[in-house]
Amino acid sequence: MADHGPLRALDERLGRAVAASAVPSWLAQFFADLGNASVALPVLLVVIGWAVWRGYRGSRGDPATGPTRRWLPPLAAALALAAVPALVVPLKLWLARPGPPRMAGGAHDGFYPSGHGATAAVAYGVAALLLTHDRRRTGRPAAGRLPLAAGVALLNAGVGIGLVRQGYHWPLDVLGSWCLAGVLLAVWCVVCDRRPDGRTARPDHGRGPKPGPEPGAGPDPRPDRDSQPGPDSSRSSRDVGPGQEPGAPAP
Repeated sequence: MADHGPLRALDERLGRAVAASAVPSWLAQFFADLGNASVALPVLLVVIGWAVWRGYRGSRGDPATGPTRRWLPPLAAALALAAVPALVVPLKLWLARPGPPRMAGGAHDGFYPSGHGATAAVAYGVAALLLTHDRRRTGRPAAGRLPLAAGVALLNAGVGIGLVRQGYHWPLDVLGSWCLAGVLLAVWCVVCDRRPDGRTARPDHGRGPKPGPEPGAGPDPRPDRDSQPGPDSSRSSRDVGPGQEPGAPAP
């Protein structure tokens, strides 16, 4: 990105093609605006507030859930979004990649990675992680997680296309911001997605509980009460005379 090369030339050619495409300008602007901090931050704050309330409510029924476990996921979500400008701004200044023609003569020349793309990916991504945090940590079935993840992915794809269509960024600017957001979301998962036993939660991919042993698979280890030897068990069948039932007194 810092040098003119074949990859950068191809990226700029693709960006010009998207900017001249038939995507409606009003729709592209709508999605591009979703990457503004003034839009993404309130959405994340609402989800953080819900997560705090949910954690406080759940901790009253579970004394083992301490304040650290209750406050860690929402606090880490806020720190993840705060890390976006702390990482994006130095990278932009270091690489100093010029923006598309529409952005020529702007206040700065650093456009890689996209701050709007990273803000949208981290804010909406970590909001989705917060909404499904309890189910992932406890290993419960993943009801609704797949549609939510697909919705977040489509929303961020719309943000990226909107930024390129409106001439705010080149395609690789957006791709670089997604890579950065992926690192921040992965760190959040490592820190927060832990079960009560300390293990990192793994997705169950819709699998149910593990089946138990099938009937007849092996001998029952529990002793049978009827099979226990009684006081008269020392008498064998050979002690029973003809016409005499077992257990009857001998003549």
